[in-house]
Amino acid sequence: MATLIPALGACLRRMTSGEKRLAERLEDKLDDDYLLWYDVPVGPQQLHPDFIVLHPSRGLLILEVKDFRLGTIVQADKEDWTILDAASGEPKAIKAPFAQARHYAHAVLDALRADKRLVHPEGRRQGEVVFAWSYGVVLPNITRKQFTEAQLGQAIAPHRVICSDEMTDSVEPETFQSRLWEMFPYERYHTLTLPQIDRVRWILFPQVRIPEQASLFDEADMQAEVPDMLRVMDLQQEQLARSLGDGHRVIHGVAGSGKTMILGYRAEYLARAHAAGKPVLVLCYNEPLAVKLAATMAAKGLSERVHCVHFHKWARAQLVAYGQTLPANNQSQDAFFADMVQRVINGVDRGHIPTGQYLAVLIDEGHDFAPEWLKLVTQMVDPTTNSLLVLYDDAQSIYERGRKKNFSFKSVGIQAQGRTTILKINYRNTRQILQTANAIAGDLLTAEDRDDDGIPLVKPVSCGRDGPEPIVINLPTLPEQAARIAELLQGAHADGFAWGDMAVLCRTEKIRDLCASTLYKRGIPVQNRRGPGDYDPLANSVKVMTMKVSKGLEFPVVAIPGVERLEHMGAEATEPGEGASAQSEAEAQARREAARVLYVAATRATQRLLIGANDHSQFGKSLYAWFQ
Repeated sequence: MATLIPALGACLRRMTSGEKRLAERLEDKLDDDYLLWYDVPVGPQQLHPDFIVLHPSRGLLILEVKDFRLGTIVQADKEDWTILDAASGEPKAIKAPFAQARHYAHAVLDALRADKRLVHPEGRRQGEVVFAWSYGVVLPNITRKQFTEAQLGQAIAPHRVICSDEMTDSVEPETFQSRLWEMFPYERYHTLTLPQIDRVRWILFPQVRIPEQASLFDEADMQAEVPDMLRVMDLQQEQLARSLGDGHRVIHGVAGSGKTMILGYRAEYLARAHAAGKPVLVLCYNEPLAVKLAATMAAKGLSERVHCVHFHKWARAQLVAYGQTLPANNQSQDAFFADMVQRVINGVDRGHIPTGQYLAVLIDEGHDFAPEWLKLVTQMVDPTTNSLLVLYDDAQSIYERGRKKNFSFKSVGIQAQGRTTILKINYRNTRQILQTANAIAGDLLTAEDRDDDGIPLVKPVSCGRDGPEPIVINLPTLPEQAARIAELLQGAHADGFAWGDMAVLCRTEKIRDLCASTLYKRGIPVQNRRGPGDYDPLANSVKVMTMKVSKGLEFPVVAIPGVERLEHMGAEATEPGEGASAQSEAEAQARREAARVLYVAATRATQRLLIGANDHSQFGKSLYAWFQ
C-alpha cells in the first residue's frame, strides 16, 4: 500500500469525487515503496499540482485530475480548452489540463536541477536529473471509448491519460500501474537512493526541512547550490504534520522524535492559512525553548501571527492586558508564580479575561503543565476552530507538577479521544548517545500501565544513526572537568563545529557559572543563561545553562559536567530527624529525578556527548561499567 501525504482522511473534505477515487486507487493499487502527495505546495513558486507520485526506480510523475464529463467540454486543443461553467452553464476558457500538468512538472524539475547530487555531472545529459519524470492527466468521468470517439487524443496524447474505466476498484494492480508507467519515457534511469529521495523532498517541500536548515537555500537564486548535508522530517512526521486537522489533538512522542518540529510546521500552516484574524498561541514551560520557537517564527515573518511564549510570561501578559492586579513581590518565587496563575484563572472565571482569544493553541512540553494550567489554556481556543495541539513525553517530566500524570486529558477539557498519536523513533540522537541516555535512565523508560487516556510510557527506538561513543571525563574535581570540557570544545571547533553548535548543561547554577567562567578565560565565546532574556539561539557562542532549562533544545555537541554530584541529591532531599524508611524513599525518589534530569540533558546532543563523572561516584562507576 502506497503512502499518501496528507493521510486520506485529512483530505476528503477538499477533494473532488474524482480526486478521492484516484487517491483510493493510488493507495490501494501501488506498492509500499510509492510515495504520494496530494495538493501540497511545491517548490519556490508554491504550486499546487493535484498529485505527485514518486517511486525509487520509476521516477517522479505529476498528475492533474479533471472531473469533467464529456458534455462539459466544448472545445479542446493542446494549450486551451473551453468548458461549460458548473455554476452558470456558460462557456469559459481554461488552460489545457495537459499544459497545466506540463507547467507544474517543468517548475518541479527546474528546482531539482539545482542539486548537483540529483543530476548527471557530465556527458550528453549533463545537468539533467538522473531519474525519470513525466506528467499526465486523469479523467475520472470519461471512459477510454468516449475519449477516443471525441478525438480528445488530439489535445492529450492517449498514453498520458487515465480514464474512468481504467481506475475502477476491480482493475488489477499490475494493470493500473502499467497505465502510470506508460506515461514515462522508455529509457533506463538511475534508481533513487533513500538519501536522494530525502533531497527531492528537501527541495520540493521546504516545510519539511528542520528549522535550522530553513534558510540554507535561496529558491529565488537559480545559481544557488543545495547544501551537501540535509535534514528533513521522516515520512511519518511529514504525514502527521500535514494530516493534523481541527479539533483537539495529542502527540505523545519520545525525546528526539520531532514533536517540536511538527508543532512548528502546524503553527506556520495555520498562520498562513488564516492570514488575518486571531493569532496562533504557542506555549511551553521553558523560556529558552520559547525564545527559540519565537526566533524560528520571526525568520519566517510570522511574529505577528504566531505568539511563542513560556507559560508564566503569557499569564503575566494576560493580567496586564486586561487590567488585573499583579501578585505582590514579597513572596517566594513559587508562591508568586502560583498566585499569578490563580489570578488569571479567577479573571477568566469572572469574565474579566476573555476566552477564545486565539485561532489555535499549541502546547509543547505538555508533561510539565499542571492540570489547572491545561484547563486554563484550553479555554483560550476559539470555539469556531477548536484547534488545540498538546505534545508531551512522560519520560521528560522533570518538574514536580509533571512527575506523574495523575489526571486525564478529558478532565481538563482536552477532548482528544481517538486523536492521539504516538511517536516512538528517536531521530535526534545517534545510537551511541541514545544507548548511553537509556542506560542512565534505567527503569524510568519501562512501559507502565496505560493511564486514563490509554497512553503508556514509551521507550524510544533508535533510528540507527551512528556516531562516536560519548566521552566520559574521569577527573575528580569540577574545575578540572570544566577545563577538560573547554579543551574538548576547542577540539570540536577545530573539527568544524560552530561555537553556537555547543552547549554545557549543568545541574546547579554554581556549576553553570564555574563552567562559563572557565570557557571565557580560555577565549571561547560563551553565553551564560542566568535567567530570562539571557538566551539568544542565533548567537555564535557556547550556551551554558542548567539541565532543566535545556529541555526542548538540541545541540550537535553537549557537555555535562559534575554528573557524580547527582547521586547526593538523595541526601539533600531528606530532612534531619526523618525516619529511615522516609529517608530511603526520599533518596530513591530523588535519585530517580536525578536520572530523569540527566536523561533529558544527555538527549539534547545530536552528534557528540561529553560527560564529566569521576569513577569514585555511583554514576561514574555505572557509566564506566557501561562503556567496558
